[in-house]
Amino acid sequence: MKPLLIMKTGRTIETLRQHGEDFEDWIITAMEVPRGHTMTVAVDEGETLPSQTTIAGIVVTGSPAMITDGAPWNEIAADYLRSAISDSLPILGICYGHQLLAQACGGRVDYHPAGREVGTVQVRLHQAAQSDPLLAGLPCEFRAHATHSQSVLTLPESAILLAGSDHDPHQSFRIAERAWGVQFHPEFTPHVMRTYVLERQEALRAEGFDVEALLAAVVDTPAATAVLRNFARLTEQELR
Repeated sequence: MKPLLIMKTGRTIETLRQHGEDFEDWIITAMEVPRGHTMTVAVDEGETLPSQTTIAGIVVTGSPAMITDGAPWNEIAADYLRSAISDSLPILGICYGHQLLAQACGGRVDYHPAGREVGTVQVRLHQAAQSDPLLAGLPCEFRAHATHSQSVLTLPESAILLAGSDHDPHQSFRIAERAWGVQFHPEFTPHVMRTYVLERQEALRAEGFDVEALLAAVVDTPAATAVLRNFARLTEQELR
């Protein structure tokens, strides 16, 4: 059995890590895949990525880092993703992972001109999503948790746009047949989203956000979470 690789690009906030929670834990729980069927490699900490012949697929996590920081490990990860696309391995990039995948394929990532997107947001699917293997069957509009300052400002030429929000038109895209990016966090629970808002409330208030309104708007996001279960199903054949 080949494991599903979780390419870790950073750690969550300290408040959540103190309780033994991090990106890979939420991803594994949401995918409903046994932990033993996964392997986590912290590429940002210099851990060695496995041979792609030994894995069933790749989930790239979020990160507190910024793509424009240009950390050297970004290019190592980007090369790995380009190779995986060539080999038709299933890939799902989440938030930072979504941006990393876009940049690796020729897109442009930078700070969003309208600032941060944070909280539970409304995501709308485009026509192309109706026949997409990952997103088909989801509601045309659904809620998802988001927290990011940078965005994919220009999609790769080969990308198919699948979803957007009022703030960010590039909430999801697909490259080739089996590589997806989602700017939102399908692994976040309401507890995680609220913790992020509370942790950053001073900065959010300074940026003009109504923190109380953000907290009140946080709800469960089952359709967004379904993206991770769908991805796990797409890798089932490789996991065997």
